[in-house]
Formats: sequence, structure tokens, C-alpha cells
Amino acid sequence: MAASTSKAAIPKFRYLSAWFCPYAHRATLALEHHKNKVDYEWVEALGWYQQEDKDQVTGNSHEWYYHWKADELKRANPSALVPTLIPINSSTNVPDESKAVYESLVTIDYIDAVSKATGKDRLVSDDPYQAARQRIWADKVNRECCSPYYGVLVRKEESERRTHFDALLNGLRNFSKELSKTTGPLFLPNEQLSSVDLALVPWAFRYYVLAHHRGPSYTIPLSTEFEPYHAWYHHVMNLESVKRTLPDKDQYLEHIQKYADGSARSKVANAVRRGVSAHEIDDEKDEY
Repeated sequence: MAASTSKAAIPKFRYLSAWFCPYAHRATLALEHHKNKVDYEWVEALGWYQQEDKDQVTGNSHEWYYHWKADELKRANPSALVPTLIPINSSTNVPDESKAVYESLVTIDYIDAVSKATGKDRLVSDDPYQAARQRIWADKVNRECCSPYYGVLVRKEESERRTHFDALLNGLRNFSKELSKTTGPLFLPNEQLSSVDLALVPWAFRYYVLAHHRGPSYTIPLSTEFEPYHAWYHHVMNLESVKRTLPDKDQYLEHIQKYADGSARSKVANAVRRGVSAHEIDDEKDEY
């Protein structure tokens, strides 16, 4: 997925990622958007291994699925989470783990900054007001449109799942209203792709799994209030820089089954299981 053009004098990274992770997907989108300005080496640094559920804690006869984590990831990121970017020294070609950058929303802004892109190629607007608006809405999208996704999958009671889905829909209503304030269909005016768009794309692509696992009532409605969202979705999912990052839908369904059947033991799943939102993970409470 790395760029094939000349890499002279452009920043290069070891990109510690996981193909299935929507948080890492955000960084992948930024890297691919700036593929001619930033180079990277993909390192699959997070995966799954099975462990017998001897005490039937899952309640479904499934084994636990735990994350394995590459040593490099554990060294470079205190939380050992993806995405993590490790800069490679241009003179020595040696990765500098002391300067690792992580947290998905942070990586988007960081990649945009080091790319030295200008004008509409930027993912963070040159306009101070629009840049501030982006910071507000990237956080809102993360909390309101992304975190509830896991509640629908992980929580066991139908009433709890519905509460999370209703919260997700409310977040998308708010996002749709905000989209209507510009010329559309993207968050920034004049079809400039932004950090807010990239914050939501990985989850918007993955919403199909909710109806698959929880039934057709968990489909994003096509009603008028969601029209700006659907116009946004159609536009971003047809961008070449986005299309080449999307995981295979069937393969992803197989992966996400672990969350839907309660056997995933990730920090995100554990956080939702103990009753908080996915963005409120705690390294100590949610360790596994």
C-alpha cells in the first residue's frame, strides 16, 4: 500500500497497524491521501490468539480471543495500541522509537503536518476557524458516531444494544446537520477532504455489520434527516485514496464475530463490557 514514487527527502515511517482495526484505518487513510508526500512500511503489529474458556465465562461455549502484540509495538507505545508511527531517520535508515506518534486522531494531524501539503490537499484547513471546527467535530464524531458501534456489538441485552444504536443515530443526525452548513458533501467547504471525514470513514464503512449481527432494524435509515450523511458516504467511499484502504467485507465479518459473540478480549471490548464507552478505555482496568 506504500507509494511507489520517488522517496527522496520525504518522511518515512514504520507503520505499526492491524488490518481489521478502524482506529488504525484512520492513519492508513491519511497516509494514502498523502501517498506521494509520505512513505511508510506497513507492520502488522496486532492480531489474535485463542485461549480456552474453561469456566464458560463467555456463556456461549466460545474460546476467548486475545490480542497478541508485537514487541516493537509494546516498546514504542505505552498502551501498545495501533496505529503507531515510528519515524525512520533519513540518514541512517534506522527507526527512532523515542519519537513514536500514536492515538488515531493525532496521527491524522501529524501525517498531514509532516507531508507539507498545501491548499486543498491539506487534511487540516489553513483557515484557523475551520481548523478549530475540525478539532471539535473530530472529537464529537469519535464519541458520538464511532464508540456506540461497539456497544451495539458487545452488550448482551437488546435494550442496551438499542440504546447504543439510538446514540449512534443521534450522532449521525448531528453530523448531517453540520454537513448542511457548508457546500457539501464533505465536512469542509469546496469538497476538501478533512480529518473529520477520516475520523468517521472507518466506522461508516463498517456499519453494515450491525444489521448483519443484530438485524435489519440496525440499519442507518434513508430518511430525509440522514440525506447529508448518505451523500457524504457516497462521495468518500468513491475516492480512490479511500477505496484502496477498505478491508474485504466478508473477511471483516469473520473478524468482528468475536465482538458479536462476546469472545473478544480487547481493551475496547473490555471497556464496553464494564459499562463505559469505547473511547474511555483504561490501560489498567481494561488490560487482558
